[in-house]
Amino acid sequence: MARRLDLESEYNARMRVPEYSDIQMRWQSKSADFRTSRLGLRHLDQDYGDMERQAYDLFLPGQGGDDAPLIVFIHGGYWQRGNRTDYACIAEPFVSAGYRVAVPSYRVCPDVAIAHIVGDIQEFLVTLYDRIPRRPLVIGHSAGGHLAAMALATDWSGVEGVPADLVTHAVAISGLFDLEPMLHVTENDVLCLTPETAEAVSPLSGSPPPPGRHLVAAVGAEESPEFIRQSLEVSGRWGDLNVTTECLLVPNSNHFTVLDELMRPGSGLFQRVCAMADAIDATEVVTNGVDHSEPTTPLAEPIVSTEEPVVDEAPAPAPTPVAGADDASEAEVIAPSGPDDATT
Repeated sequence: MARRLDLESEYNARMRVPEYSDIQMRWQSKSADFRTSRLGLRHLDQDYGDMERQAYDLFLPGQGGDDAPLIVFIHGGYWQRGNRTDYACIAEPFVSAGYRVAVPSYRVCPDVAIAHIVGDIQEFLVTLYDRIPRRPLVIGHSAGGHLAAMALATDWSGVEGVPADLVTHAVAISGLFDLEPMLHVTENDVLCLTPETAEAVSPLSGSPPPPGRHLVAAVGAEESPEFIRQSLEVSGRWGDLNVTTECLLVPNSNHFTVLDELMRPGSGLFQRVCAMADAIDATEVVTNGVDHSEPTTPLAEPIVSTEEPVVDEAPAPAPTPVAGADDASEAEVIAPSGPDDATT
């Protein structure tokens, strides 16, 4: 039997997780410590545009960091909150494992529309490639998951100075891919979406990524049915279009603590991210005659240290354990789709 959804409850993650403020304060404290720590190298407050929030931080492992695989993390906050400085903690375990990590900020609503935020991330990725000509693995959480999916689906062929397949792999964690429900929740008081603009910036409404690209849609098992549905739907629909997709259900995790799993070395999610970054890097020795071991642009001196929708109550497909997890309970793959790919 069908039921009607309370969309406010489904999409208000902070209301569903009363301790969210404590979680975010913990991340902010860890991030502040890491930004001033002596682990690896860091290039802070790098500009990619003229506005204050158009900047990013780059964290590198110490010795050999110039050759390390590159990961981008895009924070969430419903396109209206958050800053890169609050999420430096995401970089720490990956830097310790030998990866480079870039964390951008971006302009937010209501100062700009979501379409402009999509443009900010595209501009950031172009700037990052100019400085470090490696294809990155793009990861995003919540609204950042939406932005990661949009980057994967971007047609880069008309952008000067970057390869047509600049973004080949993305991990969207607790992402939003159909923005029509946002029209019916209080967050839209700030987002100012209309039916037309919601459709225009929804990954599921626009052109999908080209065949052969890779998306992992990860979502906490304790998140709302709508967040889980969104990840299942993008995995299924894009998978039917020959995009390699997986939907990872992360056990014992809500909309916020799923990031703790991302930061936990040895977790299924952490291992999946590392495997994807390594797979991209294996193709990045020399591309188009460019030696990828050195940036083309010098970086700043590093710092050391309408009606509610009706949904079907049918159960989700039975999950199977994700290959490579240190524990079968670490993460589950729900209905992988697209071409077989044992390495990525």
